[in-house]
Amino acid sequence: MATEKFDVCVIGAGPGGYVAAIRAAQLGKKTCVIEREFLGGVCLNVGCIPSKAMITAAHFHHRMMHDGPTMGFQVPEVVKLDYKKLQEWKQSVCNKMSGGVAQLLKGNSVTVMMGEATFTSPKSLTVKGKEGTTTIEAANYVIATGSRPIEIPGFAIDEKDVLSSTGALAQDKKIERLVVIGGGYIGLEIGSYMAKLGSNVTVLEAAPALLNGLADPDCVQVVARRLKKNGVEVMLSAKAKGWKKTKDGVEVTVDVEGKEQTIKADKILLTVGRRPNSDQAGLKAIGLTIDSKGFVTVNGQRKTNLPGIYAIGDVACQPMLAHKASHEGVLVAEVIAGHNRAYDAKTVPAVIFVDPEIASAGLMESEARAKGHTDLKIGKFPFAANGRAVSMMETEGFVKIIADAKTHVVLGVHIVGPEASNLISEAALAIEMGACVEDLALTIHPHPTLGETMMEAAEATLGHAIHIIQKPLQGSARPGPRANA
Repeated sequence: MATEKFDVCVIGAGPGGYVAAIRAAQLGKKTCVIEREFLGGVCLNVGCIPSKAMITAAHFHHRMMHDGPTMGFQVPEVVKLDYKKLQEWKQSVCNKMSGGVAQLLKGNSVTVMMGEATFTSPKSLTVKGKEGTTTIEAANYVIATGSRPIEIPGFAIDEKDVLSSTGALAQDKKIERLVVIGGGYIGLEIGSYMAKLGSNVTVLEAAPALLNGLADPDCVQVVARRLKKNGVEVMLSAKAKGWKKTKDGVEVTVDVEGKEQTIKADKILLTVGRRPNSDQAGLKAIGLTIDSKGFVTVNGQRKTNLPGIYAIGDVACQPMLAHKASHEGVLVAEVIAGHNRAYDAKTVPAVIFVDPEIASAGLMESEARAKGHTDLKIGKFPFAANGRAVSMMETEGFVKIIADAKTHVVLGVHIVGPEASNLISEAALAIEMGACVEDLALTIHPHPTLGETMMEAAEATLGHAIHIIQKPLQGSARPGPRANA
């Protein structure tokens, strides 16, 4: 059995792992990365990227059929969709991204090892691959093993009748009837795009609201209306109890507020959350501390309880988001290299690619009050009053800003509407910088753009938006430029 030695060994080549490996190599460390499935991890291959590709295709189809005629385009009553061709295109997008990661790793002299990693001690591990087993000894290890879908009793995922997001994204023919168990962001993203492509979709959510605790309730209301408009049936306080195979598909038994009913479908999509892969790679056997929720316990520098071992991404802590993992990947590589770094982000922006998109940064109203901000300034500006949104025929939604009433410091920004995913970065920067509402309101935004809604929402928070009619708020006079401007 061959033995290889490295300064840094990264386990997992997802958005956290491959970034950590590249940054460590940039800092002069002899680095390897171990991956058992595909470079880029779940995100680039069976998660974030393929789902957004399918959402883009569905949005294109929907706009062509519904907005095209209004604009004057003569669209056939039936636009044929070649699902196999669609899957080929989606896969080509994933391949480009994964191939890009391979080039970056190679270009930074990172050794890539394909296989299953298992720790044999806190200082060594084995990699079992197609060509045999290799022993790795490293001064530092970065655990970036990610997460996997949670299963619930009676709904074992087989990717035939009961699908995970991976199986759903790989369908090469139309699912006529789909039951989605879980009204979180994954279920709603996939359910929404399938509905746009003509599937009959029913969403079962055990909680009394969709995206419960994940998004601003006002934003969720906008999405709920669009789901209904697009023909998606949503059942709240609905618990899936079991299912059985039938002659023409499946039959799901549901308990809705104590009353049992059945739903017929062709496939079931199970999206009730994800669990960290902390029960793999021999992590428990070497004595790593793992909390009650399955996360590897880490400190602000992402150090575990064992010297020289770090953990990042989904396996370490919430939120389970790719961009948070990438941020941690850079951080941990720099910590290993001796830099004075620690995780100190004020906010991790989040995007839910439903229709319309929801994006958020900072605190929701309830969270702000719970943290002691009892006196708030809250303002909204609707996309319906934005010229660019009107010209795009995408006017549903708004930008909402939450600020401390005394200091005017921006605490949270929540967007539902067109390009929310691209607009939220300005809000994240504002929160990181400790910006006041005036900083957004007094920044000149280009016209005509969707970005103007951020400026106008800030104006609305201060009580003097130009393009909506507001009742005057006490103390809403426009402030002059700050002394240090």
